[in-house]
Amino acid sequence: MNVNKLKVEPHQINERLDKVMREILSEHTRTYLQMLIDEGFIKVNGKDSKSSYRLKEGDEISYILKESEPLALEKEEIPLDVCFEDNDFLVINKPQGMVVHPAGGHSEGTLVNALLAHCGDTLSGINGVKRPGIVHRLDKDTSGLILVCKNDLAHQGVSKQFAERTIKRIYTALVYGVIREDAGKIHAPLARDTRNRQKMAVNLNDGKEAITKFRVLERFEKYTLVEASLVTGRTHQIRVHFAYIGYPIVRDKIYGPSKKAKASEGQLLHATELAFIHPTTKKEVHITSELPPYFVNFLTSLRTK
Repeated sequence: MNVNKLKVEPHQINERLDKVMREILSEHTRTYLQMLIDEGFIKVNGKDSKSSYRLKEGDEISYILKESEPLALEKEEIPLDVCFEDNDFLVINKPQGMVVHPAGGHSEGTLVNALLAHCGDTLSGINGVKRPGIVHRLDKDTSGLILVCKNDLAHQGVSKQFAERTIKRIYTALVYGVIREDAGKIHAPLARDTRNRQKMAVNLNDGKEAITKFRVLERFEKYTLVEASLVTGRTHQIRVHFAYIGYPIVRDKIYGPSKKAKASEGQLLHATELAFIHPTTKKEVHITSELPPYFVNFLTSLRTK
């Protein structure tokens, strides 16, 4: 990939990075440019930056135009566990192992493929043609509740709640090690790992604010069952945060102990609770999801020892 470099012009000083990039690369969509910034393909002075960064005199912007693999979105009749549905929203209980939207290496079998068959053309288009209806994500190996928008007005309504941090998202996780505190807050900014672009890492200097609250539900000899709630919603946030404080998610193949990550059933992290204010009815929608059988079985084995 070719790295393009340019010096900040006088008229660009004190302008936001994302605004300047939209002017420089006007032929590309705002969503695509935001992806380049988020994934570290646009840098300032050789470092990852935020969209809101105000450019200074002498700054150098470097960028790589990441090639997108052409994807034909196909409808697939994949069974969905629908927990809630009306004219504006779906709440799906996503199984472990399902990718949310098509990307390189995953052009079929995704939640989006299933949604196209379930909803037809009634999905919001704000996040682009590859992510219809998607307003937030769950990792492939994370199971549980995910909110889907059927139209742009619904999408805009809940996006505002995400931005204002008023949406309730609670996860249940089993972690390695015994956490002594009954509750706590992990406040550690996250950015792309400089050594592996597929991973996230705590970056105290250049990371985006990331906050996870937790409370202990149950302790075992070598494990702790916790409830984690997201204040912010960064990529891999819960997984990175618990690994950072020394208690990685059980069976996490990326952030957990490599010698313990051989199980095929996936990490023990489940989105158990979701609550938001419905933009149309102005009433709270509150959905809960039970732990999947493999998670329950693992806990049962610990309780019977």
